[in-house]
Amino acid sequence: MTISRSSLLGDLDVDVSLDTPIGAMTWYGIGGRADLLVSPRNSDALVELVRRCRRDDIDVRVLGGGANLLVDDAGVGGVVVKLDAPAFRQVKYSASGEINATSVGAGADLFRLVQDTKRRGLSGFEMMAGIPGTIGGAIRMNAGGAWGDISKCLRTVTHLSMDGDVRVFDAADLGFRYRGSDLPAGIVLESTITLAEDDPIRVRERVMEVFQHKRSTQPMADHSAGCAFRNPTDADTELSAGALIDQAGLKGLTVGGACVSHHHANFIVTTPGASATDVRNLIDEIRSRVRAHSGIELHPEVVVWTRGRA
Repeated sequence: MTISRSSLLGDLDVDVSLDTPIGAMTWYGIGGRADLLVSPRNSDALVELVRRCRRDDIDVRVLGGGANLLVDDAGVGGVVVKLDAPAFRQVKYSASGEINATSVGAGADLFRLVQDTKRRGLSGFEMMAGIPGTIGGAIRMNAGGAWGDISKCLRTVTHLSMDGDVRVFDAADLGFRYRGSDLPAGIVLESTITLAEDDPIRVRERVMEVFQHKRSTQPMADHSAGCAFRNPTDADTELSAGALIDQAGLKGLTVGGACVSHHHANFIVTTPGASATDVRNLIDEIRSRVRAHSGIELHPEVVVWTRGRA
């Protein structure tokens, strides 16, 4: 589809980049380009952009921190939105008190927020230590780990539908569960999280405990996108995805420049020269071999963008 940039973007307060190598912006650092990358400077521009894309039947994708994303080598069409303007990265702390309801823009960086809440002696966000990405992406996939997920501290979510409607949801009504929720399709604009005042030293110790555990059990120094597969929740097993892959003897399995990590079997790491196609083919091979070995179907946690419709 040919996009008329003048009618779509001409009077909007946005930054525009053509034929942009967004694969390089992901944690894998591989993959193709976006025909059109748009960074709205404020929420009004974003809302109007989404409405116009709906009017013109143009796909909209949101590029967050690229932490669990693989962009196909052929790239993507439509509009890719990047919420990296200051308006989407703001963090506003409430007045001092026992409970702190913090407003966080969808583009805020998880690592920086963990560090900032740690310095302020605010407890409740420690479980996100070592998890890359942005708040918006973390909410969309209910990111987390052994210490809990982001829904534990989430109070409200401000959401933009693909029809251009803005609505504030109570997090308790969104049915958050392992790597999912009932949040409708659309774009997270901001959220509020509930934090509690605590001794900064205790908060720091808990952050370090979570981070050290991740560093000792995951290949954090390698190019990867976090866990490649979700842990099974619809199968008669208590084994994790990593254990199933390990039991199938797949550590070290290589396709092109993509390899199953020797450190943690649920991580796919890449070497120089790897392509997104290598990773996709390795994902397919892992699923096939685990299915043959255990009869269990693994479902990818990594999101794959292709040139087809979003």
